[in-house]
Amino acid sequence: MTYKKKPSWLRMPSRGSEEAAKVRSILRKYSLDTVCRQAMCPNLGHCFGRGTATFLILGNQCTRSCRYCAIERSEGVLAEPDINEPLRLAEAAAEMKLSYVIITSVTRDDLPDGGAGHFARTVEAVRKMIPVARIEVLTPDFRGSEEALKVIADAGPDVFNHNLETVERLFPDVRPEAYYRLSLEVLESYGRLSPSTPRKSGLMLGLGETKSEIRSSLEDLREKGVTMLTLGQYLQPSRSHWPVDRYVTPEEFDAWKDEALSMGFVSVASAPLVRSSFHADEQ
Repeated sequence: MTYKKKPSWLRMPSRGSEEAAKVRSILRKYSLDTVCRQAMCPNLGHCFGRGTATFLILGNQCTRSCRYCAIERSEGVLAEPDINEPLRLAEAAAEMKLSYVIITSVTRDDLPDGGAGHFARTVEAVRKMIPVARIEVLTPDFRGSEEALKVIADAGPDVFNHNLETVERLFPDVRPEAYYRLSLEVLESYGRLSPSTPRKSGLMLGLGETKSEIRSSLEDLREKGVTMLTLGQYLQPSRSHWPVDRYVTPEEFDAWKDEALSMGFVSVASAPLVRSSFHADEQ
């Protein structure tokens, strides 16, 4: 399998700067990981250079194997959640002087609550350490457990994010251990549990979806009450991952932003290098 040559608009930001080095140092100090690094995000240098990062909790190995994702799948028994991780994360966020904290995780189907309690404890630790900070959680689907979602809702994050990632037709191939309709149900359920909390989701483009399928997915998200949206270009992490079908032009991303806003989304980030947490503080 060969890679498609990247177009000029997908030039990656530099990874080196004094601020980025400081972020890396803080992460090492508190023994924390980021989805930026584990998922090989192209914006790592840019976001670290802004003094921001998306914290990855519950380890760096996943119990699922989505064909687009660079995070490693576990081949054995995973460690129990680190009970000290929430405090360390809160301390790191304080040292980084973050006013907007984004917390995500690998999928932990091995845990009875899917890791929801650990998410909640992390939100609470950040809230206690930095009362003025806004907190966004980007969660797995918890197999649709409303009980797990209630644990998250009771912790009171400011934004609830669960990514759809791709269109319904491609879900069985790209996300074989997840379900399109279940992800929509997760977003809908959270709205019932916490009606005042904005809900956010995102799609990767360039996996082989059609324009009508993108439009249908956006309509499905709006029907479930999602008001915040991210659209970005899929980039193949390795030759063993799902291939890039096409590179979507910046002009097409702009057109999707306009269409999404006309559909009722309140906030839309749509560009080739956009990821679910890219400049989330500005959304």
